[in-house]
Amino acid sequence: MQAERMWKALWKTWTIDKPAALGNWLWEVLVVQLAALLDRLTLRKIIAFIPVVILILAYYHRIPIPPELMLVGDFLAYIDVFAVAFLLGVFSRATTILFVVKQATGRAAQLALSLVAAFQRLDFRHRREGGAKNRTRSAGQTRKDDEPVVGGGYAWA
Repeated sequence: MQAERMWKALWKTWTIDKPAALGNWLWEVLVVQLAALLDRLTLRKIIAFIPVVILILAYYHRIPIPPELMLVGDFLAYIDVFAVAFLLGVFSRATTILFVVKQATGRAAQLALSLVAAFQRLDFRHRREGGAKNRTRSAGQTRKDDEPVVGGGYAWA
């Protein structure tokens, strides 16, 4: 009777308790941790893992793999370097374009301000004073209409 109870306890331990403990461990590893891994998985990690798969297949001698496939694996390993170089090129061009646009708007604003100042100096609304006709010109100035006029740093002909 005592041997029978011992075998029943042993049977319960090895058929229910131990597989249940193993089942909890298997559930933790194969379901919970796998789901967490798949949540963190990105396209970049998948592409980085492709050369590892190709390398494993290459060393598994039953499946012949051509050398071109190994070069594809190398290219996928270096794709990050190409992407960084491309992005740096795009950013440098964007910075240059923004600099040119900034300079052009600054010069356009400066030109507009100088033109406004020049038109305010002309003041077409008021007539000249009567004594302006009688003023004598200095000896160095000659009266030529063909000379260019400089206003606000820009020459007008």
